[in-house]
Amino acid sequence: MVPAFKLTSPQNGTEYWIFAEAPDPAREPGPWPAVAFMDGDNLFSFGIEGYRAARAAGEVPPALLVGVGYGAGFGKPANMRVRDYTPTPLATEESSGGAEAFHGFLVDTLWPELTRRYPLGPDVRALAGHSLGSLAVLHALFRPRPYFTHFLAGAPSIWWDDRSLLGRIADLRERQERLPGRLYLGVGAEDTPSMTGDLALLERQLKDRPFEGLGVLAERFPGRNHYDVLSDQFRSGLRALLGS
Repeated sequence: MVPAFKLTSPQNGTEYWIFAEAPDPAREPGPWPAVAFMDGDNLFSFGIEGYRAARAAGEVPPALLVGVGYGAGFGKPANMRVRDYTPTPLATEESSGGAEAFHGFLVDTLWPELTRRYPLGPDVRALAGHSLGSLAVLHALFRPRPYFTHFLAGAPSIWWDDRSLLGRIADLRERQERLPGRLYLGVGAEDTPSMTGDLALLERQLKDRPFEGLGVLAERFPGRNHYDVLSDQFRSGLRALLGS
């Protein structure tokens, strides 16, 4: 896949490959909502597939889709997903814990560049991810004043660092009652017990002590596992977040 452009992050020095699928501005001039997918090298094609199916069915409006990648897929040395998507460092994972710097890149470098290149609207700034990429999505949401507005987290890796994310959410809820945004959580029903069980813990936590202003929709896909759920999950999530 050929990137639309490359962008070097002042926050961590990495050159990111930015893949894009945009409407035809002559036919659909905008402004458009925008969705950035984590793991762009590997998963952006599934996001496009899900979006196209939803668009053909009239479920979503014209939107800019971007994939944030490295020019290197899973397991390649240049792929920095373990660093970028993890909020806390683990001794067993060298270079982990760089999610805050990566979030700074998304907010302060990528989004201004997208706004310069495309006719984006101010109301929908969305992030989408799967597995470890969803940990970065949730890291962007659960902060005092989120920059992004819509969040698609498929099979999030809540297990990271002994489920420290759940403690962070609890601490945030102690400090504030309101957190505006829309959150879609999805997982294949045949995913691992860790993935489905941890997601149930997050759902229960958000139900027992909800944030005012945060809309949450959770969905399980019968017969789907961690890998074959992607297109269906992205379609359903985009429909839930972007549809009227």
